[in-house]
Amino acid sequence: MRLCPRAAVPAPEILCSRCSGVCNNKVKELSVRIPRPAGQGPSRFIPEEEILQVGMEDENMVLADAFADMGRLDNVALVMVFHPQYLESFLKTQHYLLQMDGPLPACYQHYIGIMAAARHQCSYLVNLHVNDFIQSGGDQKWRAEQVAGTQTLADNKRTHIEKLLKTGEHSWSLAELIHAVVLLAHYHSLASFTFGCGISPEIHGDSGHNFHPPSVSNYCICDITNGNHGGNEGRLTAGSLSSDSSCEVEVLMEKMKQLQECRDEEEASQEEMATRFEREKIESMLAFATEDEDPPPAREVSKHFEDTSYGYKDFSRRRMHVPTFRVQDFSWEDHGYSLVNRLYPDVGQLLDEKFHIAYNLTYNTMAMHNDVDTSTLRRAIWNYVHCMFGIRYDDYDYGEINQLLDRSFKVYIKNVVCSPEKTTKRMYDSYWRQFKHSEKVHVNLLLMEARMQAELLYALRAITWYMT
Repeated sequence: MRLCPRAAVPAPEILCSRCSGVCNNKVKELSVRIPRPAGQGPSRFIPEEEILQVGMEDENMVLADAFADMGRLDNVALVMVFHPQYLESFLKTQHYLLQMDGPLPACYQHYIGIMAAARHQCSYLVNLHVNDFIQSGGDQKWRAEQVAGTQTLADNKRTHIEKLLKTGEHSWSLAELIHAVVLLAHYHSLASFTFGCGISPEIHGDSGHNFHPPSVSNYCICDITNGNHGGNEGRLTAGSLSSDSSCEVEVLMEKMKQLQECRDEEEASQEEMATRFEREKIESMLAFATEDEDPPPAREVSKHFEDTSYGYKDFSRRRMHVPTFRVQDFSWEDHGYSLVNRLYPDVGQLLDEKFHIAYNLTYNTMAMHNDVDTSTLRRAIWNYVHCMFGIRYDDYDYGEINQLLDRSFKVYIKNVVCSPEKTTKRMYDSYWRQFKHSEKVHVNLLLMEARMQAELLYALRAITWYMT
């Protein structure tokens, strides 16, 4: 028996005494390339054992229901299971958008998902939907550049609403447009969650394995089969926390308490509130990590869009004014919800439920502390995301943001929300160093839903203007 036709070494001489498998040193001699898992569990940022422990809890049935419904459990779901109430709402919404009969054909739904994910170079989501696109009857020629079907959908993303809805061969209905807008916002924001939590490629997917050398020098094939294929390098442990983070939680809790007390005592004028919003909006545009450059798009992603420069533009670097979007003039609760529900029945209700669960989700804990009111902090995170997009709440004091969110946290938020493909483990580890991974996953849920709502507000307001 030989592993390689060029090898002259009999099989017994290359077997490992530990497991009867092929040892790395012998594999090197034979020039055999063995694929290895590209990730260590569902997330590159969160230890696999923590995720598995949550997923195996007896009271958690949401994963079983998801598997029964979809026939698979992707890594996004395995990370979201830290918060089963949210995961249930997320899966229900995604199922309705992609599995139930809607205004758009199934193949269009998946292709829009592919394009939205490619917008952020999210190969994880692109690979998930490529197969679904084909299985739902999509034309494989659409995946090639310069094909009419591809160009039609690409045009539908970026041209004016009036051009989309006018009569003609490729005209869309208002219901189809709403469906497409919701799908785009869903997958743009899901890309933020994917990168923000360091979601690993599916092990059965195109990027699930690679041929990179192992991190451990004395490597054996039995380590793969036993799940010991990576070690713990780069992971943040309790012993590795720097001393300046020891009172980080206590300081944050004290600031939250002071803000709640001051809010009852005095209230700033509307002029001062507006000034604080403008100041925070300008500062938010400077929150990018300066050393990070735009990563080149992966080959399997770049073929799904033509303009590789399309993406978030930092207004501060171009001396552009960001107009203010006043929620009092157009809000999700008073305007967006009813428009979506009227043109795409039940979706407005599903989205509304998901927004509220993410925003109100709390276990009244912060790191090692219990019985904590986290509403002030959650509102600051949500409103900071909207502030970056020029969305203002007249009744919110934006001075609270600077007191509750430090620079490392703002850098993380800005990258996850605006340029998620630039998010690194260093950014993830650099903020809230004493907090649990489940709490950081909750942060990413807030960022994802706040971003999705912001995108929907702009799109739905434009559609409303067109209709009136």
